[in-house]
Amino acid sequence: MNVPHQRNLRRLSISSRLSFAISTHSAEAGTAPEHIRPAEEHIEEIEEIRRYEDFTTIDWVQDAARAQLQREIARKNRNGFFVRGGGATGWRRKLWESYDAGQAWIVITIIGIAIGLNASFLNIVTEWLSDIKRGHCTTAFYLNEKFCCWGAEGTCDEWKPWSRIWPINYLLYIIFSTLFAFTAAILVKSFAPYAAGSGISEIKCIIAGFVMKGFLGWWTLFIKSIGLPLAIASGLSVGKEGPSVHYAVCTGNVISRLFDKYKRNASKMREIMSACAAAGVGVAFGSPIGGVLFSLEEMSSNFPLKTMWRSYFCALVATAVLATMNPFRTGQLVMFQVSYDRDWHFFEVVFFIILGVFGGLYGEFVIQWNLRAQAFRKHYLTKYAVAEATFLAGATAVICYWNTFLRIDMTESMEILFKECEGGHDFNGLCQRGHRWSMVFSLTIATIIRIFLVIISYGCKVPAGIFVPSMAIGASFGRTVGILVQALHETMPDARFFSSCKPDVPCITPGTYAFLGAAAALSGIMHITVSVVVIMFELTGALTYILPTMIVVGVTKAVSDRFGKGGIADRMIWFNGFPFLDNKEDHSFGVPVSQVMNEELTVLPASGTTVEEIEQILDTTKYQGFPIVQDRSSQLILGYINRTELKYGVDRAKRERSIPPNARCFFTPPPRQGGLTPISATVPVSGSSFPSGGGLSVDFARFIDPTPLTVHPRLPLETVMEIFKKVGPRVVLVEHRGKLRGIVTRKDVLRFQFKVENREHPRSEDDIDADRFREEKLWELIVRSAEWVRRKLRFWERDRVALRHDRAIPDGVDLGRVGEVELDDRPRHGR
Repeated sequence: MNVPHQRNLRRLSISSRLSFAISTHSAEAGTAPEHIRPAEEHIEEIEEIRRYEDFTTIDWVQDAARAQLQREIARKNRNGFFVRGGGATGWRRKLWESYDAGQAWIVITIIGIAIGLNASFLNIVTEWLSDIKRGHCTTAFYLNEKFCCWGAEGTCDEWKPWSRIWPINYLLYIIFSTLFAFTAAILVKSFAPYAAGSGISEIKCIIAGFVMKGFLGWWTLFIKSIGLPLAIASGLSVGKEGPSVHYAVCTGNVISRLFDKYKRNASKMREIMSACAAAGVGVAFGSPIGGVLFSLEEMSSNFPLKTMWRSYFCALVATAVLATMNPFRTGQLVMFQVSYDRDWHFFEVVFFIILGVFGGLYGEFVIQWNLRAQAFRKHYLTKYAVAEATFLAGATAVICYWNTFLRIDMTESMEILFKECEGGHDFNGLCQRGHRWSMVFSLTIATIIRIFLVIISYGCKVPAGIFVPSMAIGASFGRTVGILVQALHETMPDARFFSSCKPDVPCITPGTYAFLGAAAALSGIMHITVSVVVIMFELTGALTYILPTMIVVGVTKAVSDRFGKGGIADRMIWFNGFPFLDNKEDHSFGVPVSQVMNEELTVLPASGTTVEEIEQILDTTKYQGFPIVQDRSSQLILGYINRTELKYGVDRAKRERSIPPNARCFFTPPPRQGGLTPISATVPVSGSSFPSGGGLSVDFARFIDPTPLTVHPRLPLETVMEIFKKVGPRVVLVEHRGKLRGIVTRKDVLRFQFKVENREHPRSEDDIDADRFREEKLWELIVRSAEWVRRKLRFWERDRVALRHDRAIPDGVDLGRVGEVELDDRPRHGR
């Protein structure tokens, strides 16, 4: 055993080890033609077994090595097809190379077109379903109210409510709402549970390397596309803009997997997903540049230049298709696109700051209470997902019908609140001075009720987002502030505070306050800044309001960071326990990695272990890999083997010939020529057995990673976290002078981070017990209420049957006798 060589190897730097590992694996595929076929066979079989195990983290270092090996094998296999006599290249090779070079752009184009078409379909269906609750079009039933009354101001004769009696309309409004929510919840529960919610937090983890099989599959895409319009039309305080990222990434995953180049390469799939996330936001808001920045700022943990270009192109294609389809028939990409041609005044900065403070406080308040609602839902309502969504939709319809700004669709509400009063844009007296205080009251009530509904609705088991509900809340609050500032100016027009106002021009534009309030609420709930500014700018096209938007979002960011850490997507990742390290966070723990590493190790000696012991280790442990050491006493690191490869090697050896339980296993990494190229001629094909001293032995040399990432025990934990974030290994070995001291995984680092955060913000046992007590009391109240309703319904049904029976009794019949006959003739149990 070449121990000196191994000690020299461990003195290499991390970067040299990465390049060494990749070059070693790739050289292994190209040592000799006779080894290409076995290597390819192993890769295909292992990929078929693995395809990345569910709920595990991808090791990006090994994934890069595998991808390079696959490219080398594919290149060698193609040589026999393309090469023409004497090594000359033919036209087929040039055509293939051109196609291979442009395949990424072809795939991105197809995905962008599909996302744009899907977004157009969802917008049209959502508007029609939202309006059908209130009436129908007599000329064409499939038209919504806007298209039915095209060209008319407000409503028209062609659009008819369901009845002239308002209680019937109220009842039908509730019935439609509950029916839509019930259908969406049933579809999600029966066919695609992953289609529920927004999906942004899960996609962030998937792009970072966490595997969730089925989350981006065909069924999820199909059910999300059907259930999302139903959920929005049900009136629940949820939006479609967040889930648009989910169905866009699903579209990219489904289409790209039709191409072998992406099906077997997780790193290339990560680029596709980042581009699709940008396209999803682009079609949701009509903001392609904002979508690219959103993908960079919020979604992607790895965003190189080529990913930015592909994200830009995918968002461009998707929004171009959406504009061509023109679902709103206005030439606009979104429903609430407006433009402001009036300048703002510096004294308004005071009120802009108020809007920013509101955005930060709103975000932190909703996040805190929504997490409590999620915890309650997780403990008590998991079995009642359909009933919960249906009840919430019915309760929302009962409450919201009486408020004008809650009854209509949220995007339509924002369109109304964003508009200037000039130009005939007046909705139910919103711009009239005589209705000013009633509008302030109505908008305030709408803001409070919508906040409460968002807290309890976001997270129920229907496709649901929080972008637009938050923007609607910010818009109603901002419009309220704008109306109050306008009233203050009209009361004191000559005050020095308003001295910059011109006498003959309207000074205050309440619609701009609604627009800025929407930006503040969106920034507060998601903790994003730059992308919000660009999205709002692309929505309005008003260059003059870039600076106020930046002021509002900056104040929101400062307030949010003061009271909390991370937006609702990051908090949901923490709540669900996903192994995600946020690359936007800076840590200062001040401890070495030795305080975090796991010292209870399961190691495999290079020789001497039997097949029976290997199988026992695989059955009794859940570790995803095992360090290879020279022997258990010296603990000298020789390499690392993944669980999948180890199990595959044992199973294949058993398939090829009968292996006794006491057969010896060898984990010695293959020797090298010149320090790089392995001498594969002396090593049998992995999984095969060969005689050794009268017995059989199994050699796992081909599966060994001879250069795992190793760090010193005194290395700061922050540096190890940067290795996990930027390099992306699954595990890091901790060694001292070549000897194994421990293992650090991503989950170990996260566990330590949670402990530190809990120490900084401790919660006593009394607080936890109080929360549980309140949850139990709330659940008891819900159960009692449901029982009371069930009992009332039973009594009502009994009275109705009795009344119907009394009406059917002919005159002259003794009622007492009838009762006796009924009792005597009633069938008894047991007969």
